[in-house]
Amino acid sequence: MNEADALDIVQYAIWTVLVASGPAVVVAMVVGVGIALVQALTQVQEITLTFVPKIVAILLAVAFSGPFVGSQLSSFTTVIFQRIESGF
Repeated sequence: MNEADALDIVQYAIWTVLVASGPAVVVAMVVGVGIALVQALTQVQEITLTFVPKIVAILLAVAFSGPFVGSQLSSFTTVIFQRIESGF
């Protein structure tokens, strides 16, 4: 294994992490901005108002995007095992 192979594996691993975590992060950002807008309009600054809806939304996003995340991790694992099998 040379430097190019190692960099290729690291790049693919980082890309897999970004793609797999994307749905949950996007949902958290959208819900957070929506709640911040509601708080700014109503001037209600309750701390639990930000956390509870965000947690529920993230749990739903993880539940619905589970097969997608699993397929991304499965393809990454397959690529890594194929490289190990071929001796890099």
